[in-house]
Amino acid sequence: MRERLFPRTYQTVAAARAFTGETLATWGVTARQADIVLCVSELATNALRHGVPRGRAYRLRLLNFGCCLRVEVHDSGPGRSRILGRPHGNGLLIVEAVSDLWGVLPRSPGKVVWAEFHADE
Repeated sequence: MRERLFPRTYQTVAAARAFTGETLATWGVTARQADIVLCVSELATNALRHGVPRGRAYRLRLLNFGCCLRVEVHDSGPGRSRILGRPHGNGLLIVEAVSDLWGVLPRSPGKVVWAEFHADE
């Protein structure tokens, strides 16, 4: 597992992508790198737009289980992440399209939005 805390600023989305790319390279993960980095970008952006209160940060956690890789973005804001069909962006639709599985877990405070990528696909 590798994780990093990022402050509440949009400039951190590029840093989150870079951290993910470096982690995947360290782990020797070559399959689906573009999909994984894209999901990190979308989940980090969503956390910044909807989940990270002023003065707080979000946590990016990457877990390699061998059979699958899991991306988690933790925030401390209210609300739930979900696909609403409203014209506010397509971030979660993209995550749904390129990951094998995704979801939202409550935490106190806030939530964890995660996506998984199976190694055999």
